[in-house]
Amino acid sequence: MPPTSETLTAERILEATEEVLRRHGPAKATVVDVARALGVSHGSVYRHFRTKAALREAVTKRWLDRTSEALSGIVADEARAPEARLRDWLAALFEAKRRKAGDDPELFATYSVLVGETGEVVGEHITDLTTQLTRIVRAGVDNGAFTTPDPAGTARALFQATGRFHDPCYAHEWEQPGVEEEFEAVVDLVLRGLRA
Repeated sequence: MPPTSETLTAERILEATEEVLRRHGPAKATVVDVARALGVSHGSVYRHFRTKAALREAVTKRWLDRTSEALSGIVADEARAPEARLRDWLAALFEAKRRKAGDDPELFATYSVLVGETGEVVGEHITDLTTQLTRIVRAGVDNGAFTTPDPAGTARALFQATGRFHDPCYAHEWEQPGVEEEFEAVVDLVLRGLRA
């Protein structure tokens, strides 16, 4: 095994794991493959991630967190009207998921398998996304643009109502003709329902 000159960090391991998963898929990728890609022993990887399951969970969380982090900037832009932020947030979520599915279909398929294995990570991701939505809805209620007695419940309903445009089980539909118009129609409908 060639010596590595860089310090072995959890982030480097996760990057290498992503490459190994892309090459081998989730069924064949091993911790030994990750270690080999890094030029270290598999024991070195296990010092950062105690089990293969922990490594797979961490790489899945990292993948999901990229989407959450990208969307958080829209939520934080309180100078913009809540309706515009909500529309942009939903569009950015749809685009992020489409990009992941279209730009790297092998890795997207791999993550679809991993997401099925890591229910807790997925639950945390969905909670993060609905919390972001809640902040936007609550801002709309506070400034009089939206009417709802329960911003958190409304945020969960919005997330479910737009599932066709972000749930990976619908990925095969995301490049079909007319999908953007369908997305816009759904967003227009939910916004009309929220307006005061």
